[in-house]
Amino acid sequence: MQPHAGEAQIGGVVGGAHRALAGAIDDRPNSSNEASPSGAMQEPQVRPVVRAPSQISTVSQLLSGGIAGAFSKTCTAPLARLTILFQVQGMRADAGAMMNESPSILRETRRIFKEEGFRAFWKGNGVTIVHRLPYSSINFFAYEQYKMHLRRILGIEGNQESLGVGMSTRLVAGGGAGITAASLTYPLDLVRTRLAAQTKEMYYRGITHALVTITRDEGFRGLYKGLGPTLMVWGRSGIAEEL
Repeated sequence: MQPHAGEAQIGGVVGGAHRALAGAIDDRPNSSNEASPSGAMQEPQVRPVVRAPSQISTVSQLLSGGIAGAFSKTCTAPLARLTILFQVQGMRADAGAMMNESPSILRETRRIFKEEGFRAFWKGNGVTIVHRLPYSSINFFAYEQYKMHLRRILGIEGNQESLGVGMSTRLVAGGGAGITAASLTYPLDLVRTRLAAQTKEMYYRGITHALVTITRDEGFRGLYKGLGPTLMVWGRSGIAEEL
């Protein structure tokens, strides 16, 4: 009977060990088994990092556009002044002598440098820089306003507009913005042209003097002489920018 008792004790010890091991395994936390009843292992999900697109503020856009426009106008100011001088060549005092000669860019360039000096190539460029920032600001603001009102009138919401309607809306808004900006800043454009058209005889001494003199001698409407053709040009330019 003794061997049978020993075997019973050994069997009891082994059975208890098996039960303890099984209990320890059952008590171990297993998130994968709890998440998946079938016991299949799941790979951890990695959420993609979505970065918001960088947006330039409205003020930065206006400043950038104004600075870029002023820089480009400064670089091309000598050619712009030559163009204006050729346009008003028949109104100058020495026009009779100059009519016998064919227009020449090199001849006019030498004359400006000899009679007026190197800085004369940039006559009127200061008012061009002053004109550029308000023009860009008004053009940008007016374009967004015109486009918003046109979309509201046509009953367009979100991105529901067709290609033809969207193009027409942008063209009309661009033309209207160009006309609006040119109308409000035209006196500065007129002053720029008159300052650049001066040669040896200085009739205007600066921007303020030119504005005061034109208003005194020609009236307030004198600041808007030539506005009609200018609006046609700027309206066309605003439409062309949207094409």
